[in-house]
Amino acid sequence: MHRRTLLRLPALGALAATGLSLSACGEEEPDVSNAERRRETYGDDPSQYGELFLPDGKPRGLVVVIHGGFWRAEYAADLGQPLAASLAEEGWAAWNLEYRRVGDGKGGGGGAPETFDDVAAGIDKLADLGLDLDLRTAPVVTLGHSAGGHLAAWAAARGRYDWPEKVKVTHVVSQAGVLDLVAAEEANLGGGAARMLLGHNPTVADERYDPAQQLPLDVPLWCVHGSDDTIVPISQSESYVTRAAAAGAEAELVEVDGDHFTVIDVASKAWTRTLAILDAIA
Repeated sequence: MHRRTLLRLPALGALAATGLSLSACGEEEPDVSNAERRRETYGDDPSQYGELFLPDGKPRGLVVVIHGGFWRAEYAADLGQPLAASLAEEGWAAWNLEYRRVGDGKGGGGGAPETFDDVAAGIDKLADLGLDLDLRTAPVVTLGHSAGGHLAAWAAARGRYDWPEKVKVTHVVSQAGVLDLVAAEEANLGGGAARMLLGHNPTVADERYDPAQQLPLDVPLWCVHGSDDTIVPISQSESYVTRAAAAGAEAELVEVDGDHFTVIDVASKAWTRTLAILDAIA
């Protein structure tokens, strides 16, 4: 079964029923062996770690890569490795962040607030890694796909809601992000994934978890989204950008050809567009 097919299933618990792991899904794993990287933990849970990919020489800035998979345990940080390796080749330090996700067993134990606690702690761990960067002045970009796009946008506002913010986010790139949890649940995206993340149906009372309710965001945000995305429809990004503009925030829709996965294909034109956004930052 192909990885893209799995994400289209109404509930990703169907993966467990197949007995398949991601490495057995028929999609060849990318070669990231040439990248200089090291693994660092930020907590005691097996999912509380990040992979630091480093460029040759002083980094241009730092990009936190946050993978998607509707926040579910079946999907892991291997999804972000090709992006992090590509970013390191482009001169960025890249932090491929893992976190506790929704579900039992390996990768599980997440939800609200645990998943959010992990993303906050994982980003702040960067202050302790001895990077050749002044994180008070260097660009710190969160870049996330799908559910990771939700967490990337959320991380930029986390300080408003009493989460630690030792390392502040300066820019956000959402790749086909789930930016409106209320609308996501109304559309039954991921078979009720937003409800499973929060443990209840999202409402306007869930501002602390929902980027669409945190506007105006204090930093620029780009929504890179495939026009043919049927897993997270482009309306998620369109609506966010419209509401952000009305609130006086800086947000831009970057519509690209392709489906939900085009934006994380490092050989795609969509990824080239994303790199161009980063080039404009630093």
